[in-house]
Amino acid sequence: MKTQIWCAVAAYVLIAIIKKELQLDASLYSLLQILSVSVFEKVQLSQAFAGSGQLQNQTDFYNQLNLFDF
Repeated sequence: MKTQIWCAVAAYVLIAIIKKELQLDASLYSLLQILSVSVFEKVQLSQAFAGSGQLQNQTDFYNQLNLFDF
């Protein structure tokens, strides 16, 4: 249990350092979500966080499968 807490604290501190070094305006929560999605992709951190302060248009589901054909 203690190990999990220390790992979570270490991850949070590392993300806070990255946020400060890259001078990002996004919240730490947003940055953690971006990392959780792109953790296995080979992209630079600056590219992964580019445009993280902007919300994506929720109607753009060009690759979303339709459940019903309405």
